[in-house]
Amino acid sequence: MAGKAPIVVPALKRHTATVIVAHGLGDSGAGWLFLAENWRRRSKFEHVAFIFPNAPQRPITVNMGTRMPGWYDIKDFGDIATRDEDEAGINQSRDYFHSLIDAEVAKGIPANRVVLGGFSQGGAISLVSGVTYKDRLGGIFGLSCYLLLAKQLKDLIPAENPNLPTQIFMGHGDADQVVKYRFGKLSAEALTNLGYKVDFRTYKGLVHSADPEEIDHLESYLDKQIPALGDGKTPL
Repeated sequence: MAGKAPIVVPALKRHTATVIVAHGLGDSGAGWLFLAENWRRRSKFEHVAFIFPNAPQRPITVNMGTRMPGWYDIKDFGDIATRDEDEAGINQSRDYFHSLIDAEVAKGIPANRVVLGGFSQGGAISLVSGVTYKDRLGGIFGLSCYLLLAKQLKDLIPAENPNLPTQIFMGHGDADQVVKYRFGKLSAEALTNLGYKVDFRTYKGLVHSADPEEIDHLESYLDKQIPALGDGKTPL
């Protein structure tokens, strides 16, 4: 991947968990830095390192081929079950996110203490990257997003399906004008039908954006999935 290096916000106490947050189309890692800043101001998740990757520049078909930061090309806005997907680009980004998780594991952070998630296109790539990772993760979340490669997803999931028990958090505004609400709901249902545990939250009147209530729900989710170990400095 030829994007800029990720923005990393180090843990303030003993590093025992990592959260990787993928931005949406045309954005950058800096666009979601507010999550870590908010939690740091409130002394939340001091045991957590946050990673905000930057997508490479690529031509986006639905935007008349304009080059912009993107995890994959979007060829059309058709139904998620029938649209023509950029499988090569999706697979490339999926492998990149897997490598980010691998790097955390190499540092001594167990995979089940790594959470992967994102917004819009970043949420979509996080869902497919999360359920196809080789080891169980601490969590997977997707905000205002949809499921990629739905037709062949079963074939991409490891035989042991290590993330089947992993709790997935999804949030979507019912007034989303970019990624239709029904796409998010259908995606959650598709994952549920595959046996995954999905907590899908609906936000009334929310357009294609994050919502303070949604961020509060995400905070509660992270509290549950990657709680501090002891005092955050020493293990229990």
